[in-house]
Amino acid sequence: MKKKLLAMVSCAALLATSVIGCSSSKPAESAAAPAGNESTAETSAAAAAGDIKIALITMDSIDQHWVTLNEGAQKAAGELGVSVTFMSPNTKDDAQQIECVNNAVAGGYQAIIVAANGPDAISSALKEAASSGVKIVYVDSPANVDAEATFSTDNEAAGKTAGEEMIKALEAAGVTSGKIGIVNVNAATDSTVKRENGFRSAFEGKGYELMETQYGEGDAAKSQTIAENYITQGVVGIFGCNEGSTTGAGNAIKASGNSGIVGVGFDKSDAIMNLINDGYLLCTMAQNPDVMGEEGVKAAVASLEGESLGGKVQDTGVSVLTK
Repeated sequence: MKKKLLAMVSCAALLATSVIGCSSSKPAESAAAPAGNESTAETSAAAAAGDIKIALITMDSIDQHWVTLNEGAQKAAGELGVSVTFMSPNTKDDAQQIECVNNAVAGGYQAIIVAANGPDAISSALKEAASSGVKIVYVDSPANVDAEATFSTDNEAAGKTAGEEMIKALEAAGVTSGKIGIVNVNAATDSTVKRENGFRSAFEGKGYELMETQYGEGDAAKSQTIAENYITQGVVGIFGCNEGSTTGAGNAIKASGNSGIVGVGFDKSDAIMNLINDGYLLCTMAQNPDVMGEEGVKAAVASLEGESLGGKVQDTGVSVLTK
């Protein structure tokens, strides 16, 4: 109980500091917290007793994508009678996400469901967690550490679809050449790097010039500034690789008053759908984060109960949303 209190106090203290910024949103728990960091055998015993605590650590706690993923996780937690704590950074930052992992281990969580901001940066912390008997499950974006299972979008295929949608719109408007801008999160996040690779592959053999990628850290305001710079260079299309990037690109196109620029993006939010409905974005690749969260919790519980998942990777699908 003391360790449970310590974990809660620690996370609250982190919220109060700009250096760490690890936040948590804790639902009512269905079981008491286990004492200390158990060995794998002790963890299995706790799981058998229904004493399961799972930490959900996403890239941030603000994007609607992650909020929806948490909703899916909480739905599964309620059905299975386990506790899932959403403890994520308030911004995309490797150091903050690593601190969240360390807090989860210190707090006696038997499983960590994580969407890795930087697959290399977080790997050491996850290896330490796994060595202490904590089960690792990936959602959205894996790190470079073996896990029980991964639930994510086939990001490269979805990125290619985004590129094909942009090409169709441009060609329908009689535009068969021109510059294309790409707004990504960073050069390390596995999911968005694959989206960009897929997007670029759609343009192979076409007459368009894909410009050098610019990074906005998933921040809508920074991404809008980047997109505005692209627009001053005469781009005919802009691709946003995640929610913040897409929102920024759409807002930049709106501010420019140039309805001829084709904006395509990733993720679904109210802001993105409004930009699509108002004609400033063509479409967005909508993932299924609720499915990621729900399946992630089911996999974590199954693993804690002794089932071998074999590191399976499941594509949770994507839909093209237009006006």
